[in-house]
Amino acid sequence: MSDIIKLLPDSVANQIAAGEVIQRPASVVKELLENSIDANASSIKVIIKDSGKSLIQVVDNGIGMSETDARMSFERHATSKIKKAEDLFSISSMGFRGEALASIAAIAQVEMKSRREDDELGTFLKIEGSTITSQEECSASTGTTISVKNLFYNVPARRKFLKSPSVEMRHIIEEFQRISLVNNRVSFSLFHNKKPIYQLISGNQKQRIIALYGKSYNERLIPVDQSTERVSIKGFVGKPEYAKKTRGEQFFFVNGRYIKYPYLHNAIENAFQELLSEESFPTYFLYIEVPPEDIDINIHPTKTEINLTESKMIYAFLRAAIKQSLGKHNITPTLDFDTDPGFNFPNFPKDKPINPPMPKVNPSFNPFESSSFEKENSKSESLKPMYDFIESFDNKTKGESDPIDETNTEDSFQKEVELFSDNTNKTETFIPVSFQNIEESSCENKGKILQVQNRYIVSNIKSGLLIIDQQKAHERILYESYLEQMNSIQSESQQELFPHTIRFSPQDAEIIREIKDDLHHLGFVINEIDSVNFMINGRPANMQENDLEGLIEGLIDNYKKGQEDLCLNKKLSLARSLAINTAIKSGMRLHEEQMQSLIDNLFACSMPEVSIDGKSILSILSTNELELRFK
Repeated sequence: MSDIIKLLPDSVANQIAAGEVIQRPASVVKELLENSIDANASSIKVIIKDSGKSLIQVVDNGIGMSETDARMSFERHATSKIKKAEDLFSISSMGFRGEALASIAAIAQVEMKSRREDDELGTFLKIEGSTITSQEECSASTGTTISVKNLFYNVPARRKFLKSPSVEMRHIIEEFQRISLVNNRVSFSLFHNKKPIYQLISGNQKQRIIALYGKSYNERLIPVDQSTERVSIKGFVGKPEYAKKTRGEQFFFVNGRYIKYPYLHNAIENAFQELLSEESFPTYFLYIEVPPEDIDINIHPTKTEINLTESKMIYAFLRAAIKQSLGKHNITPTLDFDTDPGFNFPNFPKDKPINPPMPKVNPSFNPFESSSFEKENSKSESLKPMYDFIESFDNKTKGESDPIDETNTEDSFQKEVELFSDNTNKTETFIPVSFQNIEESSCENKGKILQVQNRYIVSNIKSGLLIIDQQKAHERILYESYLEQMNSIQSESQQELFPHTIRFSPQDAEIIREIKDDLHHLGFVINEIDSVNFMINGRPANMQENDLEGLIEGLIDNYKKGQEDLCLNKKLSLARSLAINTAIKSGMRLHEEQMQSLIDNLFACSMPEVSIDGKSILSILSTNELELRFK
């Protein structure tokens, strides 16, 4: 038999390497911006066309490259940062991976102009699929300009799996923000299809945050500044009252590099404990400095994940630093950080004896006298609210820990997708025979409905007890209602007496533009003021939500999750998001009429037994099961 193991051609090897580093247009933006930062640029301009699919151009005024360096920069494993293996553990620069430009050149058409300050002429390179097709001298400004055209032109499978233009542009903006936040002394500008998105001038950290997210952040931020010999933490956290329902503005930077570190994120959530509601997320922009030898940044191709040798110490230090900043600005009740309140004893005179406390006893008390019993019993009544609270809290905890049938039914989910695809309308109502019997039984027993723990609705049926999760049930009802509205031509809307003006981040503004027409079908009337400001002039007729801004923020956050995590189409994702944010919640007390209406509307749905996240909405406790519990 002939040998079967062969060396790959360079073109194929480069495309494989490119798959590790270049995942989407945003990956190209990240690599090129980091190279410009390492070239000591003080001004960087980013030009995008068609969300990066047609053009990504980065222009900087850095030190530039010689003719030889310009050519060598596109070779695999070429770098000016590393000379020996030990250098990997003391890297302080950004773009040290030599295969970055080589990977980009393997899957795109690349042009580069570069000139050093002392050179009269610059160098022009043209590369297609890792092959240099042209190299010549040219006139150029000091610095480097790189144009990446037709990304993945020679890898059609990769190009096919790119997301929608708004999603890809959102990722580009995220990378732009991450790099511009940590390089506030550099001027940045970002253009998309000739429209300016950002034009940032040099400034301090807070000025850069305000330039990116709006003037309102001037009042929203609390400074954090603590240092030891091994770690330094600086930056800002958001005041709890301005917490959002989206996770967008959460940034960790370690040694000047954006990183994702769930362990440290937990430290921040711990510091904000009891200051935020469950559905709100803290805002933070934190810059951490540690010795280079204490960090390993080469564990992930995109360098967004790291290992820290002193992670537990940094966790504790970060949590304490944030709690101290919150306390100094009167956010938490702690007033004196130099004194441990557990050891704050009063001062006693030296010559005065200390008398122990003596118990007081009522010698005339007779527990068998009715008057005495009533008197003592009246005293215990004053403690009843406390006992009620403890009992309700204990019951709530037990209720949350009880097992719930959460069977994931893929067949039901597939059926739902078929019922509500973009190209089909809602078909006949689908109710299994068993649920038809439940519906008939519940009609016969109207008035016999209970609410348990302000979370479950219990109804008496022929076969036993029907238990319904009120939040999941309402989400299902609203979900199908919103889908039906989006498939209809007409929509009912109520005008706002005082229109709401909401400022979104550029990423979220792209989402609003993407779903604006579908929101209109639901009854929202949204007008665009400028690139990031929108005016809400109307809302769905039956919607009574008071916090309209919070509703829209939550809608956007759940919409992103639906598209990226669940890969739902636009209508399904939007309907799911809106249902989650407008449904009644667990813990809300309902009147009997509301509970009956919820049951009736649930069994009018196509799939009353399955929630919109694939879990069970209801469960039946049969008469036989009840009898077994008392044997």
